[in-house]
Amino acid sequence: MSAPRTALVLDDLAASRRWLCAALRQAYPQIAIVEAGSLAEAGAMIGAPDLALIDLGLPDGSGVRMIEKLSAGRTLCVVATVFDDDAHLFPALRAGAQGYVLKDQSQQDLAAMLLGIADGQPPLSPSIARRLLRHFGPVGPPPSADDSGDLDRLTRREKGVLQLIGKGLTVAEAAAALELSRNTCAGYVKDIYRKLRVSSRAEAALAATRLGLVDRDAH
Repeated sequence: MSAPRTALVLDDLAASRRWLCAALRQAYPQIAIVEAGSLAEAGAMIGAPDLALIDLGLPDGSGVRMIEKLSAGRTLCVVATVFDDDAHLFPALRAGAQGYVLKDQSQQDLAAMLLGIADGQPPLSPSIARRLLRHFGPVGPPPSADDSGDLDRLTRREKGVLQLIGKGLTVAEAAAALELSRNTCAGYVKDIYRKLRVSSRAEAALAATRLGLVDRDAH
C-alpha cells in the first residue's frame, strides 16, 4: 500500500497511546492521527483510517472486534500489545490483523516496522515472526509447565510491580505509580526476571497473566 495518511490509535493507556503516536509520526511525519481509549470511542469515528494500531484488552471488550470491523474495509490493522502467546496472536490474525507488534521495543524500532508498511512489509515483532515460523514448522516437544512455585517466590512488592508490567506499564511508569525511584523499581524488575526465568517485559507480562495477577483478557 502507499504511505498511510490517516491512522487510528486504539489503546486504553494514555502512555501507550503517546508512544504509538510518536512512532507513527516518526515513520510518517504528515500522518493525521485520531486517538481512542475504548471500542465505543473508536466506533464513534466517522470513516475508516488507512492504518489502525489496536490494543487487544480494552475497557469495553476485545480489540479483535474492532479489527474485524475495520479490516472488512480498506483499513490495515496492526495489533500493538504486550502479549505474544497463541491465544492472543491467532484470533487477531484470523480477524484480519496484518501486523502484530509488541510494546517491549524502542520507539525507533517500532517506527522502522511501521515504515515498512509502505513497501508492503507486514510489521511483526521478531518474537512474533519466530512464533509463526514455529507454528507452521515441524512439531517439537511441548514446553515445560512447572510453574507451581513461581508466585510464592515473589515478595509483595515484586507482585505489585509485576502486575503493573503485566498491564503494559514501563518500568518508569510502574515506579511512578508505586511512588518508587526508577532505580529501585528496575531492581525489583531484575529480581522478578531472575525468579521467573524471563528476559523481557513481554515475557514478564505473560507470567503476570499465568499467575493470575492480570486478567487473561487484558491487553
